[in-house]
Amino acid sequence: MKANIYIYIIVMAVVTYLIRMLPLTLIRKKIKNQFICSFLYYVPYATLAAMTFPAILYSTSTPYSAILGFASALLLSYKGKSLITVACVACGVVFVSELIFKACGLM
Repeated sequence: MKANIYIYIIVMAVVTYLIRMLPLTLIRKKIKNQFICSFLYYVPYATLAAMTFPAILYSTSTPYSAILGFASALLLSYKGKSLITVACVACGVVFVSELIFKACGLM
């Protein structure tokens, strides 16, 4: 049985549209529940973290260099450094640690 690709595309488009349209049409009033407001506030951050963290661990040659880069990024961001500084230093740490691991024969 050969499926038609256009049916899949139409179903995905309808589902995506419904997910975005239904909250706008069903919820007309301002949300006053503090739990729901805080939940909706943190959803984008949790989603971004869930998508980014696995990519951090599997984007390098070894997970050890990824952990070192992630730790350096966490430390710098905790200290309030800018995004470009955090990204450049984390990339540099990963690069240097992979050079060291390769030189020591750990890769």
